[in-house]
Amino acid sequence: MNQLVRINQDYQFNYVLIGDRHHPVLLLLHGFMGNTDDFSMIVPDLGEFCCLMVDLPGHGKTEVNHDANYQMSNLATALIELLARLNIKQCGLWGYSMGGRIALYLTIYFPEYFSGVVLESASPGLKTQEERDHRIQQDFQLAQKLKSTDLFQFIHQWYRNPLFNSLAQHPDYQKLFARRLNNDPSKLSKSLQYIGLGAQPSLWNHLSQIQIPLILVVGALDTKFIGINRQILSLCPQANLNIVKNSGHNVHFEQPATVKKLIAQLLTR
Repeated sequence: MNQLVRINQDYQFNYVLIGDRHHPVLLLLHGFMGNTDDFSMIVPDLGEFCCLMVDLPGHGKTEVNHDANYQMSNLATALIELLARLNIKQCGLWGYSMGGRIALYLTIYFPEYFSGVVLESASPGLKTQEERDHRIQQDFQLAQKLKSTDLFQFIHQWYRNPLFNSLAQHPDYQKLFARRLNNDPSKLSKSLQYIGLGAQPSLWNHLSQIQIPLILVVGALDTKFIGINRQILSLCPQANLNIVKNSGHNVHFEQPATVKKLIAQLLTR
């Protein structure tokens, strides 16, 4: 059941907590245009965990009172406060794409809260200021397009990105597409501007300090993120890379059984 909690007058998080609180807790963070419903294909089979799913700012029913609260540093602090409010002292962490970037930030800056981390199709950000500036401009243009274009057309164009070629062939793709239509374009545009790839701080120089068990998950058809995650693997001694067959960027949607096994493998150690 969806529940709301207010954090420091800055955030009103919508979250869902499923499972026995006596079991290990797993925090799940969705990707761009997603919400707590994105985990429906994996959570029912994760009975050994208590699963905490949160709508991130700009998505679902979560509300923020200022644009700065979309930013990664402020959001990460608020998520840690949410764990404290729910009396969760330590948990597993799983994040997909945008949620994976946030999960990596949490892993680096709040390591004591997490027993193990699964990053699916995630990136530590862009390495140079020049790359970030270019991406900020791209994200700004996309944000403007969100405000001026029909949401159906925006989503259709978004999933024409080569990252999602295999996703569009999935038999349940239309169901996923329909869920995306529930988003508020003005809030999505703020998410792009303030927590997009260009806006987030680069985390590359922090990878070597990670001491938490880390599983990297990427689809075998997602060549761009295979390259990124191989670089992460070379810099992070705690990381283990898993390339999942017959999947593109959205691995948990395309190959949920494999993702469930990887989560269990990490968090039951």
